[in-house]
Amino acid sequence: MDERAALERLGGRLPAAGDDCAVVEDLVLTTDMLHETTDFPAGVTRYTAGWRAVGASLSDVAAMGADARAALAVYAAPEFDEGLLEFVDGAQAVCEAVGASYVGGDLDTHEEFTVSTTAVGRTTDPVLRSGAAVGEAVCVTGSLGRSGAALRLFEAGEIERANDLFRFTPRVAAGRALRPHASAMMDVSDGLARSIHQLADASGCGFAVRTPLPIDESVDSVAEDRDDRRELGTFFGEDFELLFTVPENEFEAARDATDVAVTRIGTVVEDGISLDGEPLPDRGYTHG
Repeated sequence: MDERAALERLGGRLPAAGDDCAVVEDLVLTTDMLHETTDFPAGVTRYTAGWRAVGASLSDVAAMGADARAALAVYAAPEFDEGLLEFVDGAQAVCEAVGASYVGGDLDTHEEFTVSTTAVGRTTDPVLRSGAAVGEAVCVTGSLGRSGAALRLFEAGEIERANDLFRFTPRVAAGRALRPHASAMMDVSDGLARSIHQLADASGCGFAVRTPLPIDESVDSVAEDRDDRRELGTFFGEDFELLFTVPENEFEAARDATDVAVTRIGTVVEDGISLDGEPLPDRGYTHG
C-alpha cells in the first residue's frame, strides 16, 4: 500500500483531515516527515535541509491563508555533529523569512538522516480546498519546476546552484493576501497535476487548464527538450507554490493583492481535468 492508498484508507477514520492543515479553533497545525533517501539528494547541505524541511510545513500554513507563528523539528541522524547546528540555522532562517519563530524540537539517533517538522499558524477564516465553484479562475503563484531543476543540478555536480534552488520562501504573505479573495487553496507540494486533481476532488468539480504554464527559467537550463520541460514543471512537484481558485470578478484584486506573481492557468468546470483539451494525468510526487 503506497502513500496515496494509505491516505485514502485513513480518510474514512479521520473526517477532519484532508486540507493542508488541521483546523482547531483559530489554530492551523501541520506535520511532515522527510528522509535522506527520498527527500534530500546527495549534495544537500544541512542548512538547506533545515530550511526546506521547516519550509515545507510553513507552506501548508500558507495554503490555509494563515499567519505562521512557530515551527518545531525532530532531528534524527547517525551522529550529532556540526550538521545539527547548520540545520537549526536553516530552520531559523526560513522561519524569519515568514515572520515565524523556530522554537526547538527533539533529537534522536537514527541510521538515516530523518526530519519531522511541525508548524503552527493562526487565522479565524482559513481557506479550505473545498470551496471552488464552476466558472471561477484557477491560478498559481510564482513559478514551477525549481525543485526538478535543482535535482538535475545535484546530479550534475552543480551543488551550490542546486542548493540555492532547493531553498524556497513559503508563500505565507501571499496566502494571507489571497485569503479574502480565494475560494479554495492548497500548496503544490505534490506537483501541479496531482494538486489539481486533489483540489478538484475536494471541491467536487473539474478544471480546464491551459498553457503556457509559469515554468521557472531554471528549468530551461536542464530540460532535455520540450516534453522534459513540461514534465519538470507539471508533474515533478515539491515547488511549494499556491494553487487557488477565485471568482472572476475577484481575479484582478487577488492578483494585485500580493507582490508574488499570480498566473491564471485555467477555469473551474463541471467535471474532468484537462490540459489544453487533453486529459491531464493524476501523476506527481509520491513518498516511497
